[in-house]
Amino acid sequence: MKIFVLGNAHRSGVAQEVERCLPLLKQHCDVVLVDLLQERALADQAAADMALVFGGDGAILRAARQMGYRQLPVLGVNLGRLGFLADVSPREFNECFSQVLEGNYRVTKHLMFECVIETADGSAKSHTVLGLNEAAVHNLPPFHILDLELEMEGFAVSRFNSDGLIFSTPVGSTALNLSAGGPILGQELQAFAITPICPHNLTYRPVVVAADKSYSIRLGRDVDEAVVIIDGNEAINITHRHRVLLRRAPVTFQMVKVPGRNFFQTLRDKLHWGLPPGYRCEP
Repeated sequence: MKIFVLGNAHRSGVAQEVERCLPLLKQHCDVVLVDLLQERALADQAAADMALVFGGDGAILRAARQMGYRQLPVLGVNLGRLGFLADVSPREFNECFSQVLEGNYRVTKHLMFECVIETADGSAKSHTVLGLNEAAVHNLPPFHILDLELEMEGFAVSRFNSDGLIFSTPVGSTALNLSAGGPILGQELQAFAITPICPHNLTYRPVVVAADKSYSIRLGRDVDEAVVIIDGNEAINITHRHRVLLRRAPVTFQMVKVPGRNFFQTLRDKLHWGLPPGYRCEP
């Protein structure tokens, strides 16, 4: 098996954990690349079968961007806080990786999206960004309410008066989307969640839509400028002259899952979803 070893060396403990695991990895695998600064363009590297990512969920998001349109199955080792995507702890790694070496695992495939920023009249070259979690349109100082127009396949859907709008994948539904009151989506669904941020009207509610359609967002004429933030990392300023096109990407994000782990277990363990309150009676 050929593997990439990736991670966030700026996070405490990552470099040490990789150093601890490398002898085991090199004993059983061909380690093609070790990149803990996430600087290398992986599409330019020799082919590999899997990527091991050490760090938190942010490290996995950056690894997905590194792989670009050549996505590999990812096994995440959590050295961050929540670790919703990187759900293998360091103490579990040896056992989990042994199962991987024995072929006792499955690969789940997850929706990714393309965010295309283009001018409405085609006067400038469009800019395309590949994303995994979400694209969020936010207001800018002095933080006036945004007037946003949403279309699907060229047909009007709605106009939103809000602080912004979140366009989320199922993987991203437990991130910014959930914090803004959006729904949790099963991670292998082919759907997007559209969630307004602090809407000015109580009738605005999140909606789940099919991923086989393309969606576009425009700013109202009274809005001078806003920003589109992809996966909490890349920020692109837009004006009413721009159109933000959102569509399913031609590639999928792939996660390695070993037996005994599933989406609902992760929801319970990480987010305490569906668990009763822990009431305590004071003496």
